[in-house]
Amino acid sequence: MDLDLLSAAAAAEGFMPEDEGMALARAAFGAPAGPLLEVGSWLGKSTLYLAAAARGRGGKVVTVDHHRGSEEHQVGWEYHDPGLVDPAVGMIDTLPGFRRTIAAAGAEDVVVAVVARAEEFAELWAAPLAFLFLDGSHTDESAQRDLASWAPHLAVGGILAIHDVFPDPADGGQAPYRIYRKALDSGEFTELDGQGSLRLLRRDRLPATAA
Repeated sequence: MDLDLLSAAAAAEGFMPEDEGMALARAAFGAPAGPLLEVGSWLGKSTLYLAAAARGRGGKVVTVDHHRGSEEHQVGWEYHDPGLVDPAVGMIDTLPGFRRTIAAAGAEDVVVAVVARAEEFAELWAAPLAFLFLDGSHTDESAQRDLASWAPHLAVGGILAIHDVFPDPADGGQAPYRIYRKALDSGEFTELDGQGSLRLLRRDRLPATAA
């Protein structure tokens, strides 16, 4: 993997602990041949971990985010940052910060950034994925929608990574935990060794309707 990008990822602003970021990069690096895709990129910290893996694989990472922030980033919520509000439209806009992060790290050649809602872009996507990282909005509705939209694109043998999985509600929101359990309980996946709140699942078979 690209050590410079790993160092840049560790130093970048964001919510990904270094041990979880390294586990994410290792899982992406070891995934089967094929595209890597991230749902939810915020300011690009996790994207750099995936970029380090992508460069080491000789490929790219595709990231899809509407860059308007999740619910917890809006005015009045815990993680709201007034500095990320675009005064021209009065809404969060993380795209400029994301682009600065990727450019400063020298990762523009391996990161393909798509500005769109994940479920809408999923309708246009056709290639089987080798690696899928779900780290978008953490409401139940959006988390379930991300799983439903993108998991069918994951090839057999591919890796599904889900961030912020907390079995105990005292530790964090439950939407990522519920989609993790839904994927695991489907019988389509085998759990691999994760790290902290990062869960890793390998797809063993396609859904019955897609088999």
